[in-house]
Amino acid sequence: MSNVKIITKVNICENIGLIANNLGIDYCVRACQYSNEGADEVAFMDMTVLEENREADIEEIKFVAKKAEVPLIVYGGVRRMEDVKKMLYAGAELVYIGQAAKEDINFVKEMSDRFGSEKIGVTISLSDSHIKEYALNCKKMGAGHIWLLGNPIGNERIISDIKEAVGIPVMVDTDVDDINKITELVKASKADAILYTGSNHIDCMSLKYAMKREGIPVNTFESAVPFSEFKLNSEGLIPCIVQDYKTNEVLMMAYMNEESYNKTLETGRMTYFSRSRNKLWVKGEESTHFQFVKELIIDCDKDTILAKVSQIGVACHTGNRTCFYTPLAQKEYNSTNPLTVFNDVYNTIVDRKKHPKEGSYTNYLFDKGIDKILKKVGEECTEIVIAAKNPDPEEIKYEISDFLYHCMVLMVERGVTWDDIMKELDNRH
Repeated sequence: MSNVKIITKVNICENIGLIANNLGIDYCVRACQYSNEGADEVAFMDMTVLEENREADIEEIKFVAKKAEVPLIVYGGVRRMEDVKKMLYAGAELVYIGQAAKEDINFVKEMSDRFGSEKIGVTISLSDSHIKEYALNCKKMGAGHIWLLGNPIGNERIISDIKEAVGIPVMVDTDVDDINKITELVKASKADAILYTGSNHIDCMSLKYAMKREGIPVNTFESAVPFSEFKLNSEGLIPCIVQDYKTNEVLMMAYMNEESYNKTLETGRMTYFSRSRNKLWVKGEESTHFQFVKELIIDCDKDTILAKVSQIGVACHTGNRTCFYTPLAQKEYNSTNPLTVFNDVYNTIVDRKKHPKEGSYTNYLFDKGIDKILKKVGEECTEIVIAAKNPDPEEIKYEISDFLYHCMVLMVERGVTWDDIMKELDNRH
């Protein structure tokens, strides 16, 4: 049996159709919070079927997909292939189809053939008659996932029977926030995923460890090396260097004992041992500047831990982003980083679009519009081809630089970021 997924809802039903700029940030905060706290996926539900509100919902999906660090699933309002395409292109990993599948089961096959079964799921109400037959038919048509809607408590046997029959991942949802009851539900139903839809906040890591104690496989932090093999200092502690998982910026250094190390694994929040206070302390317990674990690495001598984290707020008690902000000695050196250069140029172009500057060539392109930008991108592509026929490689360098600049203008004009490009390339890789 594969790991059971814990999925959390990030949007609120009554907010459907409101302007993305007003609510997108709230959704993103909620998605990032749950992904940091151990959710395996997040769900954007209750998409509107009203055409005039659909684009606002798509913008919300884009907001959440860009910020969430776990896969996003989407449900609601699917009527046409175009709906599914827009949701997937906006960043959804999986789209569930409801009423459209009931009206025409061939719609499931059409979507599966077009986008792949792993991208398409079907929702089925637990109160439907002939539920197992319908689920089997959905699978036959290419559905890669089944979501059984309705109260699953009391229907565990039905859920288990359907899961065994279809042989594809089955998800159930509940608004019950009692960790023990959710654990009992998953154990009895053998569901592959549980979607929490309640309005209260739920501790995903606590839920996972409750499941783990009951023998349910879940995705948790497991130490590949036992703490007993770590080389500790005279105080029985091991130093831990903390690094931002995205930028690799060194944030701070603290110490851990076995108890704080195990607590870090269990909660997913960096927990240290304070030598001055002689007790454990969770980073952020007072400031709310938590550090959520992304990866823990031990060095070759097993006497130092490197923690890669998602840092909320600042790491230093002085209010600085990092504790390492005081220069001592420095030599001139080339610190050019390709990603930094791309981001810096991109951000400059964004700033030009927001704050036009007289005489700016970038603003000239924006003023002329998309057709002019596309014309320049095409011209620069041709220049690269011509330069490549020239034996002097220096010319290619200049032409590629021109092309990348114009490409970035196009990206800004169409709202595409380097994060979007890197994520797409990483998915392909």
